[in-house]
Amino acid sequence: MFYAFLYPLKDYSIVFNLFKYITFRSAGAAVTAFLITLILGPKIIEWLRYLNVVACNKRQHAEKIHGFYEGKGDVPTMGGLLILLSITVAVALWGNFSNKYIIFSLLVLLWFGCVGFLDDFLKIRSQSSKGLAFYTKLLGQFILSIALGVYLYMDQGFSNDIYIPFLKNYAIFIGVLLIPFVLCVILGTSNALNLTDGLDGLAIGCLIFSAGTFVIVSYISGHVEIAEYLGIPYLSYSSELAVFCSAIVGASAGFLWFNSYPASVFMGDTGSLSLGGVLGAIAIFIKKELLLVIVGGIFVWEALSVMIQVFSFKFFKKRIFLMSPFHHHLQLKGWSESKVTIRLWIIAFILAIIGLSTLKIQ
Repeated sequence: MFYAFLYPLKDYSIVFNLFKYITFRSAGAAVTAFLITLILGPKIIEWLRYLNVVACNKRQHAEKIHGFYEGKGDVPTMGGLLILLSITVAVALWGNFSNKYIIFSLLVLLWFGCVGFLDDFLKIRSQSSKGLAFYTKLLGQFILSIALGVYLYMDQGFSNDIYIPFLKNYAIFIGVLLIPFVLCVILGTSNALNLTDGLDGLAIGCLIFSAGTFVIVSYISGHVEIAEYLGIPYLSYSSELAVFCSAIVGASAGFLWFNSYPASVFMGDTGSLSLGGVLGAIAIFIKKELLLVIVGGIFVWEALSVMIQVFSFKFFKKRIFLMSPFHHHLQLKGWSESKVTIRLWIIAFILAIIGLSTLKIQ
């Protein structure tokens, strides 16, 4: 909005020329999303509490961790609504909607948010951990992901190459396989972040580092001189996505204010599915899908821990971990919740640094 209405006024005052710059609008988006979350947070939390939108922490076959939730009281969930609101408003104000990838990113965010909302709603109504049926939830994610994959495959302006981190100008052409690849990346990231969202502040804190990395990567990928200097593919549309990623960082930081231990609100599937989905989509748009495996390493490992546990128990009747996802394994090993969260944040930060280093080490 600001770009469309204020930047044309540059002929009247040089001040309006600021709205041309990605860096200025990215900072504006981050601060706006943070302030919206911080200001509206208490009111929305109180509203959710008034509606008795309270999370059910007890899950079937997870009795071993029920004791960890004692004393937390009734914590409202669906806090993802606050995140979605702040990101949407910030992007609407600071984004340039002539860039179709901004629109696609918003679509993924809101679509996956709706799927997560339905899942949360059914859990609250039944006062159990049973929400949408697994295949129903997967179908909701599948529809948009496959549609986006088909569109990108048919878009001649979008590359069907997959770039390999640490290797300069090395890419693998996947052609029509781009469609299932897009599906796997978006669904995988969405559900991996959902699995990580099991401790106060864990998922949202790790997301700040991942999205923060993509702020930098998307900006430099859209800057022809820097991209050429670093030997990474130049994507003319990419830098605008830095505004979207900045809004994610700002909203996440604001939400962490309330979600840090002991949490006043949980994001629920409304937040985790939507944030994971849009993070995966942006990684695809900026051609950094494999970089996401590094900078989102915590999400990847949490998802892998579940897959390893299920595979091992099904075929060998043995459990590798005391419990999955991995953060519950650490809890059962005797780590306090805050220690697990902070140490995984530290790892997420290191992974973000490693991810950024791939831009130069190639």
